[in-house]
Amino acid sequence: MNWILVFIGGGIGSLLRYGISVFFQKQNSLSLPYATLWANLVACVVFALVFIIYQQKDIIPTSVRMLLLTGFCGGLSTFSAFSFETVELMKRGELLYAVLNVIVNLFLCLLVFYLLVNKETV
Repeated sequence: MNWILVFIGGGIGSLLRYGISVFFQKQNSLSLPYATLWANLVACVVFALVFIIYQQKDIIPTSVRMLLLTGFCGGLSTFSAFSFETVELMKRGELLYAVLNVIVNLFLCLLVFYLLVNKETV
C-alpha cells in the first residue's frame, strides 16, 4: 500500500513542481532559478509542518506520512534541478548568480526547518 501512496504523492508533487516551473517560465528575465527555489521551499514547509504535527501530537498515520513526505515532498523538491541550474549559471559565466543560488537555496530551506521545527526535536 505504501508504494501506491508514494506514487500518488509523488505524482501530485511533480505536477505542482511543473506548474511552478510554467509560472516562472514567463519571467524569462530572471537570472536566478526561482521555480526550483519555490518548489524546494514549499516542500520544506510541508515536510516541517508534517514533522511537527507528528512529533508533537502523533496523529499522522504512517500512510499519510508516506504520501506527504516521501511522495509529495519527494516529487516536489528537486536537488537535481537545483544542481543543473547552478552549473548552467556557471557555464554562462554568471558565477555570482550561481553562488547566490546555492546560498539562497540552502539558507532559506534550512531557515524554514529552523523556524518551524522545535529545536529540541532536531
